Amino acid sequence: MLLDASESQLVLIDYQDRLMPAIADGPAVLANAVRLATAARQLEVPVWGTEQNPSKLGPLAPALRGLCRRTLAKMHFSACEEGLGEWLRPPARPPQGNARSLPRHLQKAPPPAAEPTPTSVVLAGCEAHVCLLQTALDLLDDDFEVWVVTDACGSRTERNRDAAFDRLAGAGAELVTTEMVLFEWLRSAEHPAFRDVQALIK
Repeated sequence: MLLDASESQLVLIDYQDRLMPAIADGPAVLANAVRLATAARQLEVPVWGTEQNPSKLGPLAPALRGLCRRTLAKMHFSACEEGLGEWLRPPARPPQGNARSLPRHLQKAPPPAAEPTPTSVVLAGCEAHVCLLQTALDLLDDDFEVWVVTDACGSRTERNRDAAFDRLAGAGAELVTTEMVLFEWLRSAEHPAFRDVQALIK
């Protein structure tokens, strides 16, 4: 199973000014998040951000904030508790036509409800074992496909980060790297954005 850019959304969790200095390998983690968000914008993949208790931890890093469609301020560790799932679900289709105004014998039976297309949510963020983990588990419970970008995630300790990855893999999340995501979104060296995206990782 490969990621499809047309069915993907990117969620960047809590890359905040006062948190990032405490994250193990924080500069590399943030740099990969910027690569993901920049490529997502080039490939028309929606990008969303979250901020945990921003009055205490500060805003989302400036390099990311401008790449997000919206940023969700939250107090719960799981962003789903504060409405992220509603942002990620496509809007319901409006009813078609005005069948109720027709006589009953001219009304068509409503079409059967289509199965919703699975939405691939690509997640990256901090801390991996708290806000990212709880958000990912809630998204899995809500039947999203969850892809966790391991080299764009961090915790204050590597042990906590790695424990989160073990638990996420066991729960059904796909563990990937930044380059995996970018090249799966592209699929081909003939993609019009190939050179621009490739430049992000050189």
